[in-house]
Amino acid sequence: MSDSTNSVSPSSDYASISSGDQSLQRSSRRSGDGNRAIVRESRHWHDVFWSAIFVIHLICLGFVLAVLGLNRFRISDRLNIDRYTQGFLENHKGLTEDYWPLYAVAGGIGVFISWVWSLLLGSYANEMMKVSVHILTTYLAVVSVLCFWCRQFFWGGAFAIGALLQFLYVVSVIDRLPFTMLVLRKALKLVWGLPKVIMVAHAFTVFMLLWMSLWSFGASGVVASSMGDEGRWWLLVVLSVSLFWTGAVLCNTVHVIVSGMVFHVLFHQEESSSSSLPPSTLIESLRYAVTTSFGSICYGSLFTAAIRTLRWEIRGVRSKICGNECLLCCVDFLFHLVETLVRFFNKYAYVQIAVYGKGFNRSARDAWELFQSTGVEALVAYDCSGAVLLMGTIFGGLITGSCIGIWAWIKYSDRVIMVGSTAMLMGMVLVGLGMVVVESAVTSIYICFAEDPSLIQRWDADFYNEMSEMLHRRLQHRSARAREVLTTA
Repeated sequence: MSDSTNSVSPSSDYASISSGDQSLQRSSRRSGDGNRAIVRESRHWHDVFWSAIFVIHLICLGFVLAVLGLNRFRISDRLNIDRYTQGFLENHKGLTEDYWPLYAVAGGIGVFISWVWSLLLGSYANEMMKVSVHILTTYLAVVSVLCFWCRQFFWGGAFAIGALLQFLYVVSVIDRLPFTMLVLRKALKLVWGLPKVIMVAHAFTVFMLLWMSLWSFGASGVVASSMGDEGRWWLLVVLSVSLFWTGAVLCNTVHVIVSGMVFHVLFHQEESSSSSLPPSTLIESLRYAVTTSFGSICYGSLFTAAIRTLRWEIRGVRSKICGNECLLCCVDFLFHLVETLVRFFNKYAYVQIAVYGKGFNRSARDAWELFQSTGVEALVAYDCSGAVLLMGTIFGGLITGSCIGIWAWIKYSDRVIMVGSTAMLMGMVLVGLGMVVVESAVTSIYICFAEDPSLIQRWDADFYNEMSEMLHRRLQHRSARAREVLTTA
């Protein structure tokens, strides 16, 4: 542990250890009389370069969005930008205000779905989780058929492939769903006992809407521009990547804030009620997330979501391959490559960032080593709660995109795919902000279970017993598979 440690207090808000190995961290949480204690120390700034890149990207992009939107606002080519696109000009010319209302409605639909989905999850958790798993495949297939009917063969094929991959994934993890539902129910129970957590998510949703109002202003200017489809698509792809990164940063900022509060609740069982949570818990979590840890959040947001999704898909395919040794060898190579990346980019890093204030890569490595050293990695690999929540996020985005796509088809039939796809991304970001609260609780539960199982046992003894039993079964299963591989080798 570093020399900067200045106090040990059983009443500290939550752990804030910036160095030292996991065993030392665990041992430092008990005072001499056996009572739980938390070590506090000053936090240091991490990954500052990435926070600077993110802020500079927002400033530059904000200027570009304003220019793109103003160029077509009320007056065609107000800023005379068309002279730079002479080689891509078409006869069609529109105005920003032709398409901006569509994006405004998309934002409203996204927020509405996010709030309704959160309320339904709290009231009808099992039913909503089953809907998330099963309805997405059907909806993707229906959208694919509609795209083919409208002669949009590329998008029809893309949605058809998405429906097939989703179906294969659900089939491959169908036996894991009961345990996944159990974990999600407990996470929802924890989250809904903390109204401040929901308030944080709503506040960030409002902030995201403000940014989306500028983003959609610029995107409307691009859709209305006189450039050819290729030029418009390239600009929209760049804007969409920026929106995805911005949305991921906000989601993971919420993730860090919620993780700090959830960890506090699990650590101080006597303060588990929302009314007894001191205001400083939320304030400190928020302060750390937007200052010392913000660079780590920006850095991790670039890669974590893509690597995690790829890992889910490869695990699903790998579990269903048998007999084809050549294909299995190729999939195994990809699997081990992705597993290596997961060591450095995983969502559990955000809990370590929230609790200990480390940099992202170190947090990811420490979280993964903690899971592997305790065997909890077998339980984490078996659980697919993140995938279930992602299905709900994608479904919300598809509904948003479909509604706006139908409206665009009625008014501007040649801009349906452009407007619908970007509106779908907006919906996914907004719904994802609501889902990340539950996912933060899930990741915090696993970190606490790995570091000190008694935290979960004191919070919910029955849940602890079920997790312990499942962990024992998964470790036995892995041992049996390892023996089988050695026998057949």
